[in-house]
Amino acid sequence: MLAPTTSDPDGTPAVALGPTALAFGIIAAPGAWPGLVFAMLPWSWIAGGLAVTFGLAGIHHARRGTGRMWPAVAGTFLGFLGLAGFFVLLAVFS
Repeated sequence: MLAPTTSDPDGTPAVALGPTALAFGIIAAPGAWPGLVFAMLPWSWIAGGLAVTFGLAGIHHARRGTGRMWPAVAGTFLGFLGLAGFFVLLAVFS
């Protein structure tokens, strides 16, 4: 008889969504700082979008019991800050 094939919640790729979002959020957040907005422009909108996307997916999976909630929420927030700085820059120069 075959063994059950249920996945281990600690070994799924969903566990990595929160820390990945946090790493991208740390890269994106300096884009909201007025002195660094032009230096971080190429990275802030790319990393910010990825942080928000991975963070929301991490929050979804953390609510289901896979992964941790705090890095997903922190990464989503930092990614949002990076995107907000980029969009404010676009609004000022439009």
